[in-house]
Amino acid sequence: MKKQLYRAAAATVLGLSLTTGVVAADTGSIDQTGKDSSNVVSTTVENSNDVQNKNHINALNLNGQFGASGDAKSNDNTTGGAAETGDVDNSNDVTAELNVSNKASSAPMAMSSTTTGGGSISNTGNSSDNTVTSTTTNSNTVTNTNDLSVANVNVQLGQSGDAKSSGNTTGGSAKSGSVSNTTTSSFTFNVEN
Repeated sequence: MKKQLYRAAAATVLGLSLTTGVVAADTGSIDQTGKDSSNVVSTTVENSNDVQNKNHINALNLNGQFGASGDAKSNDNTTGGAAETGDVDNSNDVTAELNVSNKASSAPMAMSSTTTGGGSISNTGNSSDNTVTSTTTNSNTVTNTNDLSVANVNVQLGQSGDAKSSGNTTGGSAKSGSVSNTTTSSFTFNVEN
């Protein structure tokens, strides 16, 4: 009878030793744990950077020009004089320059490649399970959306007038003016991501 009681008591003590000594820490150190203990020191660092640049750039140039010279007539004269219309000149010069830079905001964030935690486990009991882990996760996402559009509409019209010399005993010279349309457009977009 006494023998059976001792065995039961020994089994109870063994069962208690298997369920004690579970220690966990985020950083730092673990020291002086008992037999069959489970010790964990874990460090986790997460760095996340999300940058979104949206550039909507529109350039619109509308140019409408019209020039007309008047009529020049020398008619029904004994001696006709010279008849000459004036010149017509349309000129348009447009220059647009735009610089957009997203380089500063698109630069990757300075992220640590090593953890600042860590730790140590020492002086643990017999048959202990000890684990030290350090995890670093870096995430850098940059999204650049550039929408550039240019609309250049140029309408030019030049018309010289009529030059007539008719019904004269001695006709003079008749000359219509020249017509010149000139346009120059320049658009420069510099986008740096």
